[in-house]
Amino acid sequence: MSRTALLCIDYINDIVHDDGKVSGKGYSDFVGRHGTLEAVGKLQEAARSTNHLVIHVKVGFSPSYIEQNKNSPLTGKAHEFGALKLGEWGTDFHDSVLPKEDEPIITKNRVNPFHATNLDLLLRAAGVDHIVMAGVSTDMAVEACVRDAHDRDYRVTVISDCCAATSDEEHDNSLKTMTKFGTVTTAAEMNW
Repeated sequence: MSRTALLCIDYINDIVHDDGKVSGKGYSDFVGRHGTLEAVGKLQEAARSTNHLVIHVKVGFSPSYIEQNKNSPLTGKAHEFGALKLGEWGTDFHDSVLPKEDEPIITKNRVNPFHATNLDLLLRAAGVDHIVMAGVSTDMAVEACVRDAHDRDYRVTVISDCCAATSDEEHDNSLKTMTKFGTVTTAAEMNW
């Protein structure tokens, strides 16, 4: 029997809140202009109401930043301004998309939610073979996860209006690429 899970990636304060330490790159502007957080909240409720597993993913580093790749063009300087530090407000999920008490939370130290986490184990133990994805950023974490999920033989659906990037162009280009690995649809068109 097929089982579907909703994966919500990196909707944390540092990235999507107006006061987040990384939001100035364009993420909070994007989610504000597109109503993304509201759409994600409704998607989560739709998944919950049909008894689908909802999994939340956050990127973050311990206070020592020992897991951080200091050579990364993306996160290599996070330690210099205290961004993405676990246990602080910045790595808390945005109030609009908070996990429920029994929903799993995956913490990652790299872009791809599968890399060095127990995500695959959790999905397989729950009998999941279809992953529905919402997240930020479309062109990095979501796309990396879609590609990896595809190669692990999961069926993948990306909810376009529940993803966000630093610009509309990067968002749209990534969605086009991801059609090669799965289905891209909207929250309204998602058939649970």
